[in-house]
Amino acid sequence: MHPPTLWNWEPGQKVILSSTKCPETCAWVEEPHASPDGERLAALASLTEGGFTALVNGEPWETSFDKAWYPRFSPDGRFTAVVQQDGLWTLAVDGTAWPENYDYLWGTQFSNEGDVIAACIQTGGEYGLCLDGVPWETLFENANQPVLSSDGQSSAAVVQLASLKPADLDAFAAGVFGVAVDGLAWSENFMNVWTPAFDPLGKRVAVQVRTTLYDYSIAVDGKKWAGNYACVWEPRFNPATGSVVAPVRIKGAWGLAQDDQLIWEPRFAQCWQQVISQDGKNIAAIVAPKFGAFTVAVNGKPWSVTMPVITDLVIGRQAETVAALGNDQNRDWRVLVDGRLWDGVWDMAWAPVISATGGNVAVKVEKAGRQSIVVNGHVYPRDFTKVWEPQFSPDGTKLLIRAMDKDAFLRIVAEVGRA
Repeated sequence: MHPPTLWNWEPGQKVILSSTKCPETCAWVEEPHASPDGERLAALASLTEGGFTALVNGEPWETSFDKAWYPRFSPDGRFTAVVQQDGLWTLAVDGTAWPENYDYLWGTQFSNEGDVIAACIQTGGEYGLCLDGVPWETLFENANQPVLSSDGQSSAAVVQLASLKPADLDAFAAGVFGVAVDGLAWSENFMNVWTPAFDPLGKRVAVQVRTTLYDYSIAVDGKKWAGNYACVWEPRFNPATGSVVAPVRIKGAWGLAQDDQLIWEPRFAQCWQQVISQDGKNIAAIVAPKFGAFTVAVNGKPWSVTMPVITDLVIGRQAETVAALGNDQNRDWRVLVDGRLWDGVWDMAWAPVISATGGNVAVKVEKAGRQSIVVNGHVYPRDFTKVWEPQFSPDGTKLLIRAMDKDAFLRIVAEVGRA
């Protein structure tokens, strides 16, 4: 599939598939998935004579499998599914299975461009990752929380480096967990390790670590920060400087630390899910100025709007736009952009999408069982049975809407100023 710059951005509607009804050759069809460019609709299907395949724009794959699950489109438009044949598992990509088979395979991930596909594997009682079907040379007794670098050239996971006997608390306290990068384990062990994160270049890895029953910190490339904290949350790299930023808890309050130095004084009841602009100048995080009241802080300054729940925080790539969702007791979803609430209350809303050029924000929403898109606070004049995450054109002037209207799958390009 072509990159977004080469997609068809001519405004208008195109009917990709006029009917998504189950064909006679299939017993049933699972939930459909739309390709990123909106040109293909795919779903796994159970065949009447047994086995599973995929329907892509209504046409089945030439191959079928004993089992199939976890369907996903890659960013470059390939349709993938975890499949089983003769008791072994692998990944099928556009109907062609990887030649390598495993006792189990799950958790498909993609590089940003989609050219590299990674998955978790278990074979012979050992665990690790495989990239495009090629497994790590070294597998481990346990591997979890896998992550793929943005370019797909590196992969990492939390791994268990020594066996634990039942109730062997001394061995656990001594530390048996670490991080493996491309199958090579760090030399340092910890009591616990969580959430590996790559830097934008895919060269460095940061994680949360626990060193004693009461001490938590951040480790970068195997070296722990000197400071210990009552608790920490997931670290993230500053794209511009390479510094590592993580929420830390000190004396019952949360703040932000960068390279083990406080940059936001601990004064919040909660602080987490930080996002950083590409130029590194703006850091936003979900915070609770007091217990049960959440908002967003940008460079340490909280917005005035508070809600019981704030989630799905995003920041623009080339602008200062910051957006998030808020709700009240799992109902009445609202959209917040740069500290202001949009008009409109929704039964459900999904993560905001910010245009690459900044300034334009779109959100998929649902009300009374119908779905639509809200752009810059204005509701698109049509609703649908289902819509997928909206996508802006590279210049931010148009919006791709992938939608189901009854049984038809539609590809709509709308001008942002006229949506």
